[in-house]
Amino acid sequence: MSNQNIEQLQSTDRNTVFHPSTHASDHAHGKVPVNIIQSGKGIYIRNQAGTELLDGFAGLYCVNVGYGRTEIADAIYEQAKKLAYYHTYVGHSNEAIIELSQRIIEWAPDGMRKVYYGLSGSDANETQIKLVRYYQNILGNKDKKKIISRDRGYHGSSIAAGSLTGLNLFHQAFDLPIDGILHTLAPHHYWNAEAGMSEKEFSQYCADELENMILAEGPETVGAFIGEPVMGTGGLIPPPEGYWDAVQKVLNKYDVLLIADEVVCGFGRIGTPFGSHLYGMCPDLITVAKGLTSAYLPLSGVIVGDKVWRVIERGSEELGPMGHGWTYSGHPLGAAAGLANLNILEKENLTENARDTGAYFQQKFHEYFDDHPLVGEVRGVGLMGALEFVADKTKKQRFDVSWKVGPKVSAACLEQKLIARAMPNGDILGFAPPLTITKTEVDDIVQRTKIALDAVADQLSKEYSWKG
Repeated sequence: MSNQNIEQLQSTDRNTVFHPSTHASDHAHGKVPVNIIQSGKGIYIRNQAGTELLDGFAGLYCVNVGYGRTEIADAIYEQAKKLAYYHTYVGHSNEAIIELSQRIIEWAPDGMRKVYYGLSGSDANETQIKLVRYYQNILGNKDKKKIISRDRGYHGSSIAAGSLTGLNLFHQAFDLPIDGILHTLAPHHYWNAEAGMSEKEFSQYCADELENMILAEGPETVGAFIGEPVMGTGGLIPPPEGYWDAVQKVLNKYDVLLIADEVVCGFGRIGTPFGSHLYGMCPDLITVAKGLTSAYLPLSGVIVGDKVWRVIERGSEELGPMGHGWTYSGHPLGAAAGLANLNILEKENLTENARDTGAYFQQKFHEYFDDHPLVGEVRGVGLMGALEFVADKTKKQRFDVSWKVGPKVSAACLEQKLIARAMPNGDILGFAPPLTITKTEVDDIVQRTKIALDAVADQLSKEYSWKG
């Protein structure tokens, strides 16, 4: 592509495209680069200038099978020639969505019964909120509607799902969160545990805080708890030892539904089919999206467990059809993409690769960065990982926000042609590469990251006389 064509596209983008999570004024006035992505193959993408970038974040932790999978494109094309669209209202269906539903139930934890479809994790969690209300109303629990989420949890950016999200960035100037959504302590041992507290003790502390919140609100008012098995956008935070066991005891005690938000962890990301499998979670409802199609087409799902489904059936006997639906629920093209994606995951043993190469990934990150002067914590599980930067490792002292250390490191990685994400809740660099990654490619990520960290450490030393 010629420089003239690139500049014209960039100008048109600035004049016409409203980008998510982008500084609107800086973008419009040319202070934020417009990086036009042209193609992708494996774990690499190529931009308009022909520069190849190693995508260490799989888009937004979603391109699990990697870029350029023609078998998914072919499946979409074949389905489009046969049936591009028909709705799934009033019992209408299509072969692709029927087969996909069966496959999802086979992947999911035991006790799951049905799948309801949407297009994004946000709309799936909107559905979850409505199902909690419906479930409690049918059971006659008219006040048991509050949903407890967690600080730093991420569950979408719509009005209701954005309220479930526990990050201020997604609340400011939107009048969020809405009533009926509460947030309890984030299970981040590094920052939130008291000195000397073990992971298991901290997990019990988190469970006690949750129980105290339920008691303060009144157990008769709390209907559900939602959580990611491993926190994603809030900082890629694996739960401390014993966390989900301790939390589920509290939920069971007060008859509170558990919604597992598996949008990131689902379909192999952390080395098990779902995050719930790794942590022994027994959810009543599950949210899926990203890895379901590896983002080749938008598709999300709410997986409904037997306990909730029995109440939904009872509700239909009392009230008739449920008044909830999306035009594109069960879209045949999304289903075709999902089926082809699951075929690849299974045929190429990518869940096992996430487990084994993921263990190597975690080992190398600890080996190279535990003692790096910038790094306070190295954390992760499977093919999810994060580096958190601190000004003083001994005192666990954060950097001044104005230094923008996280964005600086992300930019330094980009100079090494590596995409790693500056996370929105601190000086954190996140990684979640495609599940196809090899150990050699992990080594490449580590080397590029080390060069970037060393460069930023040197920059901070010169600009701020930072000693590390």
